[in-house]
Amino acid sequence: MPTAAATAASALVRSLPCFFLRTVFLHGASAGAHLLLALAVSGRWLFAGPGKDGDIAVGRATNGVGGFRRYVGAARCTAWAMAAFDLLLAAYSSYLDSGTGWPLDALADQADAAARAAAWLLLAAYLQFEFGRRRRDEKRFPAPLKLWWALFLLISLLTAAVHAATSLDGLPVPAHSWALDFLSVLAAVLLLVAGSLGERGTGGSASEEPLLDLTSEPAGENSSAYAGSTFTGAGFLSALTIADNVAGLLPSFKTNLDALTGNGTTGRREVTAFKLAKALVRTLRWHVAVTALCALVYNVATYVGPYLIDSLVRYLNGDERYATKGQLLVLTFVAAKVFECLSQQHSCFRLQQARIRGRSALVAVVYEKGLALSSRSRQVRSSGEMINIISVDADRVGNFSWYIHDLWLVPLQVGMALFILYSTLVLASLAALGATVVVMLLNVPPGKVQEKFQRKLMECKDVRMKATSEILRNMKILKLQAWEMKFLSKIIGLRKTETNWLKKYLYTSTMVTFVLWSAPTFIAVVTFGACMLMGIPLESGKVLSALATFRVLQEPIYSLPDRISATIQTKVSLDRIASFLCLEELPTDAVQRLPSGISDMAIEVSNGCFSWEASPELPTLKDLNFQVWQGMHVALCGTVSSGKSSLLSCILGEVPKLSGMVRTCGTMAYVTQSAWIQSCKVQENILFGRQMDIEKYDKVLESSLLKKDLENFPFGDQTVIGEQGINLSGGQKQRIQIARALYQDADVYLFDDPFSAVDAHTGSHLFKECLLGALASKTVVYVTHQVEFLPAADLILVIKDGRIAQAGRYNEILGSGQEFMELVGAHQDALAAFDAIDGANGANEAFASGGTATAILSRSLSSAEKEHIGNVESGQLVQEEERERGRVGFWVYWKYLTLAYGGALVPFMLSAQILFEALHIASNYWMAWAAPVSKNIEGPVSMSRLIYVYVTLALGSSLCLLVRALFLVSAAYRAATLLFNKMHVSIFRAPMSFFDSTPSGRILNRASTDQSQVDTSIANKMGSIAFSIIQLVGTVAVMSQVAWQVFAVFIPVIAVCFWYQRYYIDTARELQRLVGVCKAPIIQHFVESISGSTTIRSFCKENQFISTNSMLMDTYSRPKFYNAGAMEWLCFRMDMLSSLTFAFCLVFLINLPTGLINPGLAGLAVTYGLNLNIMQVTLVSSMCNLENKIISVERILQYLQISEEPPLSTPENKLTHNWPSEGEIQLNNLHVKYAPQLPFILKGLTVTFPGGMKTGIVGRTGSGKSTLIQSLFRIMDPTVGQILVDGVDICTIGLHDLRSRLSIIPQEPTMFEGTVRNNIDPLGEYTDNQIWEIGM
Repeated sequence: MPTAAATAASALVRSLPCFFLRTVFLHGASAGAHLLLALAVSGRWLFAGPGKDGDIAVGRATNGVGGFRRYVGAARCTAWAMAAFDLLLAAYSSYLDSGTGWPLDALADQADAAARAAAWLLLAAYLQFEFGRRRRDEKRFPAPLKLWWALFLLISLLTAAVHAATSLDGLPVPAHSWALDFLSVLAAVLLLVAGSLGERGTGGSASEEPLLDLTSEPAGENSSAYAGSTFTGAGFLSALTIADNVAGLLPSFKTNLDALTGNGTTGRREVTAFKLAKALVRTLRWHVAVTALCALVYNVATYVGPYLIDSLVRYLNGDERYATKGQLLVLTFVAAKVFECLSQQHSCFRLQQARIRGRSALVAVVYEKGLALSSRSRQVRSSGEMINIISVDADRVGNFSWYIHDLWLVPLQVGMALFILYSTLVLASLAALGATVVVMLLNVPPGKVQEKFQRKLMECKDVRMKATSEILRNMKILKLQAWEMKFLSKIIGLRKTETNWLKKYLYTSTMVTFVLWSAPTFIAVVTFGACMLMGIPLESGKVLSALATFRVLQEPIYSLPDRISATIQTKVSLDRIASFLCLEELPTDAVQRLPSGISDMAIEVSNGCFSWEASPELPTLKDLNFQVWQGMHVALCGTVSSGKSSLLSCILGEVPKLSGMVRTCGTMAYVTQSAWIQSCKVQENILFGRQMDIEKYDKVLESSLLKKDLENFPFGDQTVIGEQGINLSGGQKQRIQIARALYQDADVYLFDDPFSAVDAHTGSHLFKECLLGALASKTVVYVTHQVEFLPAADLILVIKDGRIAQAGRYNEILGSGQEFMELVGAHQDALAAFDAIDGANGANEAFASGGTATAILSRSLSSAEKEHIGNVESGQLVQEEERERGRVGFWVYWKYLTLAYGGALVPFMLSAQILFEALHIASNYWMAWAAPVSKNIEGPVSMSRLIYVYVTLALGSSLCLLVRALFLVSAAYRAATLLFNKMHVSIFRAPMSFFDSTPSGRILNRASTDQSQVDTSIANKMGSIAFSIIQLVGTVAVMSQVAWQVFAVFIPVIAVCFWYQRYYIDTARELQRLVGVCKAPIIQHFVESISGSTTIRSFCKENQFISTNSMLMDTYSRPKFYNAGAMEWLCFRMDMLSSLTFAFCLVFLINLPTGLINPGLAGLAVTYGLNLNIMQVTLVSSMCNLENKIISVERILQYLQISEEPPLSTPENKLTHNWPSEGEIQLNNLHVKYAPQLPFILKGLTVTFPGGMKTGIVGRTGSGKSTLIQSLFRIMDPTVGQILVDGVDICTIGLHDLRSRLSIIPQEPTMFEGTVRNNIDPLGEYTDNQIWEIGM
């Protein structure tokens, strides 16, 4: 028995917090808050300066103000109504209290009534006569006023809760107090709704301003503000949809980021993870504020049930003080559940919005940064790292919105739990506090280790994605050289390093999960043990209240592993994004750009010194001094690597400037040496964002010699070009580049030797039609190695060793310097060598026609070809990405479950979870049954046995939990590894036609985003469903022990819930598939933009590409937003239906005769019922989330079904070691096409190439020369006909056997990142000495 001193101390401590819930304190706090409002309104009214004239912003102020005025009118009416009611209430209170002698409670009540009346009168007058009069373009309520309305709602709810508790204790509550509570809550809600909808409907923040000002000049053609002025007149739902676009969000985010980080002249920002997070919070501050209020209401409502459990047990036990409170208890329980449901679902919806907007803002700013990176920054960051940032890191930062309030919510939850524990178990609650603190501290070291593992994991993923991106870009050369399996081994090796960190991360997460899932049981054991040591009696009501509190507290504790993991991942991702945003950008002042017509000087470089390394010790170009007048044609010539292309880059501002001055006048157009082509239609590549002008377009096609090519394309200029122009020849790509430049109608044209990629005849024709024809009056600077193009230049600059060695017209410099003479002499020597070769070929003409070797070229279509063309309709090379339709097949789940060890671990996991739940229920059941109903009744067992049995059951449940967690992570790791290996083997063994028709963004999306889901999420989601089903069954079993009639409601409710779930999932599944399909274009566009950033900047098309990225982001975010809305639609109905089951159980219990059931077991049923809605919603939402996430597995499994190339080797057709010994090649009626839906490229080709001879293949660009060479390597197998090499049909031998015996120098140079030595010998097969011998 407790001592008298302990009892006295307990009573003293118990009395302390109760003061803060007494009406005198609440009335005092309310009076103080209202006085503060009165002073603030008076000060704003009296001391505000003169307002702006209402006519200042007439052009834009009228947009949306009409809608806002409606909300102002609603706020005015509400304020006047509250003022009138408070005046009446003050008078009534004064009348009632006049004869009571004015005790303390009466004085506090009177002061509160007077303060309310004064404050609301002042506020109503301010809204009526002052607000909006000084500034007629006022389109939002002041932020302090909206914050005060939120505080008023909180005070009103707290006062109503105290009045309800007072009534439950049997004390009377005046009717006018109930009336005041009702009207105060209603008024606060109305005012907050007016503040919310008023700001939403008018675009009150920077991110919601009209994007186009109708009074200003129209936006340029490259403007990114594609959203237009669609906010004008938009209602709430329309504004909600319109505001959520990148074009409206990005300016606000950039403004906030710049305000925090600065952006100096060096192009560098001091961005840190904290500043980046702060900028996001500022941008999303409205979502943060609303969700914070909803989270507060939700958490307060959640703890109402545990607080009232003791009162319910006393009522069921027949306590006279609660004899008439049964209906009020049920009403309070149900009302708390309704508030919990409403606040939770609205908070979740807003958090989903914040998640989508946060991710979009990050991807948009990273994209803009990528376009502006300097050359040195591009060297330190690969495209693979950038892809990871936009596909993984931005997602993780956006997902952290779920945990954004944890910093203050977790202490609040723990504080409320301790208050309830203190009200029932007194000083033992301090033990619970200590146990909670210990659990929190135990997770600090593993959290730091997790952060380290996560950082290493992301670094390894970056390296892998970088290598994957590079390999996909160069897959053709890998297959031509038979290197693909070697490079696959490299990817598998990089993945092995990555999975080493993944395994460490997963197992560390498992230990953290075990500790935290065991935490509620540990805290309960410590608390009850402290009660036994302190002599505090454990009555069933107090025990159940404590158990209910622990069950509510377990939600934040159980989710703590996810929160810790998400925090660590977000911190790592923010660091990575921040470091990327700190990279150096191209300086904007390197080139002075003047508008067209300002100067007669088109280009001027004075004392220029430039270096790609930005180092004076390593200058690339130096002592540059030249001037180019408008209309001049300037030729740049020189030996290889002399600096010609670098000089063009200097004019564009791409090379870091060390000293000097560069000035240009007018718009620029740039044609690169290596063609950059977008993966879109031919027409879109040529227009490049400009409006279509048919006459101009036809002239451009004529000048660039593209008309004949377009006639041969299956869809003309509507033909979609594959990635990197894969379905175009080198000459076609260059001519499309030239057409793109011509169509822009720029003032200055820069050509970086584009004629070297076409044949001599085409090159001469292009030079004549373009430079001497269409561009005769334009300023042109062109690089060339063809001496015959030089006489047409007005100025020739001869570059040698980074300097201008000679300058002048052709005849002027021909005999005045050694450098130019060397170039002309080398050209004449080359022509003489070709003449000698022609003579030799003439001598061998008889041999060629004498029958020893025949060359018969058949251009007529064979009957087989005609039949094939009739059966297959021509189509585009790049097809729309395939996606499954309908529900995810059971085979996907089954395949994933059986991947790891054939599914052998699944029964063990389920058994461990079932045993855990059984032992957990048994421990709670034991406490409810064995604890005495009241302190006057002896319990069935002693206090020590009560605790010992509970501890034993708790330890058993924790052990089962550990076993389940270890099995789960082992299966997850194994499945992720197998899926990765199988997918990559399938990709590397795919035919080249797959890579031609599949943009690399689709493959990278699966290798990054989908694989990341498989690595860390899907196993947990799948386990969550099984565990939720087991928990739900256990909860219903406990409830049915005391009220089996609950099945009469539970079974129909479950049926309705599953009907809702099936109704929802059909939409959600397709939306999730759309999300997966819409993400690949973002990655593809990002990769294309980074590779072509120089071209984009030279044409000043940054805004156009930013606009396209924004549009793709919105297309991706739209189904995600709809999915979020659908999910909350479902969860709201789940919550309401489960609350109905809980209400039925409560009504049934309070209507049973006293003594018919054990009050402790009845209280246990109610304790479990409190979490019924959470369990039911968790189960259904987990099922929906899994079906959405499992689509990642489905998409990976799609790539396991890719058709493979023929075998790498064929043992039955083994070649001799010296094959091919002669090298004779025979083509018999050869028909080849790129894809089944495309037309033939080679049509009935029959020819014999004698062995040991050098054979030249000539033809116009696009005639099929490269296709013929690729056919020899079986990149495309013949559709009709055959190829024989030394009499062996190459289609009968293995691909590796064939390709490893042949060698090729591809048309387009291919370089891998790394050293020169690694590029010479990528497979590491030769020693350094052997390589030096070849080099010599």
